Amino acid sequence: MIRRTVLPLCVALMSLAGVSGCGVLGGDDDPAARAAKEPSAGSSAKPPGAEPPYDVKPLLHPDKEYFGVALDGAPSSLKPVDTFARTVGKKPNMVGSYSSWGDGFNSEGAQNVFGDGGLMYVSWEPFKPGLGKIADGSQDAYIKKYADSVRKTNVPVAISFGHEMNGHWYPWGTKDTTPETFVKAWRHIHDVFQEVGATNVVWVWSPNVINPVRSVKLKPYWPGDAYVDWVGVVGYWTQTGAHTFDTLYGPTRRQIDAFTDKPVLISETSSEPGERRRADVRDLLAGVKGDKDVIGFLWFNIPKRADWRIQSSPLALAEFKRLIADDDFGFEVPRS
Repeated sequence: MIRRTVLPLCVALMSLAGVSGCGVLGGDDDPAARAAKEPSAGSSAKPPGAEPPYDVKPLLHPDKEYFGVALDGAPSSLKPVDTFARTVGKKPNMVGSYSSWGDGFNSEGAQNVFGDGGLMYVSWEPFKPGLGKIADGSQDAYIKKYADSVRKTNVPVAISFGHEMNGHWYPWGTKDTTPETFVKAWRHIHDVFQEVGATNVVWVWSPNVINPVRSVKLKPYWPGDAYVDWVGVVGYWTQTGAHTFDTLYGPTRRQIDAFTDKPVLISETSSEPGERRRADVRDLLAGVKGDKDVIGFLWFNIPKRADWRIQSSPLALAEFKRLIADDDFGFEVPRS
C-alpha cells in the first residue's frame, strides 16, 4: 500500500515493480465445523434491548458496481468528496479511510458518507501491540469500545483488518507474525463484534496482489467464509509492472477462487502517471465492469511517492470521466 509514510522506500519501489499497492486456515479445513456454527458475517444478532442493526446483506451483492475513492480530509469532511465528484463528473458511493489500532471509530465520517448515499470503507491497521495480543483477548476492552461505537452509529461500514497481510512491509505481515495468528486475531475481532451486536459491518479480507510475493500462499491467511463478506484485492498499475487487468489481478484471483467464491472488490488501486496511464484507466474500468464476480473498486487519489490523483493527468482524467459516467458505476446505498 502506497499511503504509509513509514513504508521504507526500497519496499515501495519493490511494490511498484510488482504492482503492489504501497491480505489460513481454510474455511473447508478443520475449522469448518466451528465456522458453520458461528453466526455469519452480517448476521442480525444483537444484545437484549438494542435497536435492530442496519442490515448489510443487501449491500453484499449489488446490481451495480461500487465506485470508491480515498481522499485527504475525507470522510470527516465531505468537501474533498464533492470536489472529486465535480472533477470526474460523478459522486462516489464508497469513501476510503484509515484507522490505526487504538484509534476510535470515526462515527462522524461514517454518518457523513451514509448521509450522502455511500458506504465508509475502513482500513484498520494494527501497527501495535501485535496480532498475538489481539488474538489472546488482551485487547478486548478496546475492541468492544470500537465495536460498540460502530453499533451505536448504526449505519453500514466496511472494515478491512490487517490489509496486505501477505506482504512483509507491515508489522502484521509475514516477517513478524504467522498466518495462524492472523486468522486467530481476525476471528476473535469478528466474534467480539458479534457479541456486542455490531453486525452492521461488511468484513473485507484484503491481501496484496501476489505479484511481488509469489512465494506466500493466500489460503493459510483465510479466516473462513463465515468470517468474511468480501475479498478485497490491493494492486496498483505502475509503469514497470503488470499492464492488463488479468496480469495485475488474475494470479491473485485464481488462488483465491480455489477456496472461496465471495464477491471481489478492488479495494485499493490507482495508476502511476506516465504514458500508460490512460490505457490503465480504460483497462481497470473495463475489467471491473466485465467481471461478474467483481463488485467495484476504490481509487487511491492521494499523492504519496507518486501523484496517484487522477486529475494530475489530463488525458487519463478525460478517460476516467468518460468511463465512470456509465450507469453501471455507482448507486445510492439503501437507507435501511
